[in-house]
Amino acid sequence: MHLIWEEVRAALPLIWHGNPYLFSIIAFTLQVAAVATALATLIGLPLGLALGLGRFRGRNFLRSLANASLALPPVLVGAILYLLMTPQAPLGSLQLIWTREAVFIGQTILALPYIVALSAAAVQALPPGLLAQAEMLGAGRRQVWALAVREARIGVLAAVIAALGTSLSEVAAVTILGGNIYGHTQTLASATLFEVNAANYTDAVAIAIVLIVMILILMGGLGVLQQREGGIRLRFRSAT
Repeated sequence: MHLIWEEVRAALPLIWHGNPYLFSIIAFTLQVAAVATALATLIGLPLGLALGLGRFRGRNFLRSLANASLALPPVLVGAILYLLMTPQAPLGSLQLIWTREAVFIGQTILALPYIVALSAAAVQALPPGLLAQAEMLGAGRRQVWALAVREARIGVLAAVIAALGTSLSEVAAVTILGGNIYGHTQTLASATLFEVNAANYTDAVAIAIVLIVMILILMGGLGVLQQREGGIRLRFRSAT
């Protein structure tokens, strides 16, 4: 415990006085989390709504597949994408390997299952007569889906929180796809691993403290939003 306390005491001045290296990692980590979560939500929310509200053949199988993908190992995703991005592979001509773009792609793919599976579960748990009543009042498909998102907003926000959390804290795929290049493709999580491997424990503790505080702030803020009432108010034309 004494050793840990000494490392924490030595790490705090690095944070307080503003280390440029640390700030660059913070900026890139926030960028990765924002881009990956936004893209995963943009792609995954319609898929989740289709799985939760749709009626089509194979829906149960696809929902099971979405749920199973929550346990997809990040290192496996990173390895598969790496093989696809190597110079001789189908995506090799894009020269994505060990770039920031590769990190964005990997983190988006890892965040996507949380949006799809959790949003589908959230809208499917709505009272069965709610959406049927909206349809009887003249709501179109888009309005019904918007109503479902509004009524299941707590569950949908939980999906976003989970996606954001994995975007902030995942290490394996970032390291494989981005190469963990010093000050360029490092996130806070992968930089912590880098500094530990280099035996720079003070720097590792400083980065880890920032990561923990960032997660607590972001998750706390989203938690507050999750508890707020209100939302989109929808009006439906009376059926004639």
